[in-house]
Amino acid sequence: MLGTLDLVGLAAWFLAGFLGGVHCLGMCGGLVTALGLNISGQRVYLLLAVNLGRLAAYITIGALLGGISGTLELASQALYLQTILYVVSQLLVVMLGLYLAGWSPWLARLERAGVPLWRHLQPRLSALLPLRSMPAALLAGAIWGWLPCGLVYTAATAALASGSALSGAAILAAFGLGTLPNLMAMGLVANQLLHWRQKVWLRQVVGLLLALYGVFGLFRYFIG
Repeated sequence: MLGTLDLVGLAAWFLAGFLGGVHCLGMCGGLVTALGLNISGQRVYLLLAVNLGRLAAYITIGALLGGISGTLELASQALYLQTILYVVSQLLVVMLGLYLAGWSPWLARLERAGVPLWRHLQPRLSALLPLRSMPAALLAGAIWGWLPCGLVYTAATAALASGSALSGAAILAAFGLGTLPNLMAMGLVANQLLHWRQKVWLRQVVGLLLALYGVFGLFRYFIG
């Protein structure tokens, strides 16, 4: 049923964020370096602030999109529109699972959609560098949250089909929390996490489970 949010779904989005870590490091690793952050000493707090700002941006995106889908319930064609959104979101979940498993390269193509917006935001991020205060770090993270990312777009589509601002925010929050270890933990711990994320069998198993979750969502909606 549209608008229904369960712990299994949130866990799936958390795992999508975590196991998309190689993609996150590829997309955002250079940005972290550009932010001039070093986790030694007190600067770890700036790194934390940047990531909290990024997480806040994700939650805002999820709440806005979920609120939009909730508003659609007032429209005369609400059921038709929500059905389309739900089907698209579940198909993207399936495709995300295939991407995480290494069976589909589609994500890079999806990211091109956000490039025009990022061209306008990037100069504002650059103006904050080098980061010297917590407010600047939080603002930089909030801008960073709009970096073109196929993983975020997929989660955002699920938020758009969720039926409420709360559900949409929860989906993006779960996804964002899953990405935190990838971008916060560096050094030995990060190397260990990267070692596990790069295990082909693990990515394939979790990717397959995520794809099956999307298929199950479609089955539950149309048959259940």
